[in-house]
Amino acid sequence: MELVLPNDCDWVIGIDEAGRGPIAGPVTVAAAMCRASDYPKLTNGLPSFVVGKDSKKLTSKARAKIFGEISDSALVQTAVFSVSGQQIDKEGIVPSINSALYRCLKVLASDPTKTLVLLDGGLKAPAEFVVQRTIIKGDERVPLIGLASIVAKVTRDREMEMLGEAHPGYGFEQHKGYGTKGHYEALEKQGPTVIHRLSFLRGLGY
Repeated sequence: MELVLPNDCDWVIGIDEAGRGPIAGPVTVAAAMCRASDYPKLTNGLPSFVVGKDSKKLTSKARAKIFGEISDSALVQTAVFSVSGQQIDKEGIVPSINSALYRCLKVLASDPTKTLVLLDGGLKAPAEFVVQRTIIKGDERVPLIGLASIVAKVTRDREMEMLGEAHPGYGFEQHKGYGTKGHYEALEKQGPTVIHRLSFLRGLGY
């Protein structure tokens, strides 16, 4: 997707989330930011990253390689925040995502009036970011959203792997909290853990 940047834009930020749908674990939001003048250099500066590749369809090894390049790159700054399943139960999934998104933008601390914010799907930035665009399938079409998608997914997957060690028998390290057949079978045998989103399990009587 060809992106025309506003003339008074100093910064460009891409935002995406991972983990909206699972029945356990956090939802994670990531933001990737670069200077507007550096935006055309992104794909050359990150050789393993290919625009148009949905991060969810990449192998975990490929995502980890790109994640490492993002971390080492001088072109891109990132921020990532996760909101726990317990907090999702208290606030709801959309407010939880919005809270993490706000915290990401707070960390990056760019001038809201001189920043173009590009968001995947139905995400929205706070109103003070006056120039923002929501782009359907943005993770496949816009480099910075794609990078944010990888940061969010790799970060969350690693969290779920650690939670799998802390809560054995559920397979969190494999299904990452999604409602697979094996996950529901484990729930029947062992009941929910503290990381399960009980608001997502009301139909099961929890």
